[in-house]
Amino acid sequence: MRRTPSNLLRHELVGLDVRVIDHPSRSLIGASGKVIYETKKTLHVADLSGKVRIIPKEHGKFLFKLGSKTTVRVNGSRLIGRPEERLKRVRRN
Repeated sequence: MRRTPSNLLRHELVGLDVRVIDHPSRSLIGASGKVIYETKKTLHVADLSGKVRIIPKEHGKFLFKLGSKTTVRVNGSRLIGRPEERLKRVRRN
């Protein structure tokens, strides 16, 4: 199944380009790169130079790029949990 704005929460985030657009930790705002690893509460994002930043999901706002023109804004609280846990939660709502 292809990732779309309506089903993003049902998919893995690894491999997607992401940018932090708001976060309580001001030093993380503007951080961008490719998601290389995901835990229950964090995204590991590698920038173009290869530097990896660990970004807490909770309280952040993220902009994910799907394809060349489509972007999706996601509240970090909706990303909390492992992908399989998010799928269960999304199906219940």
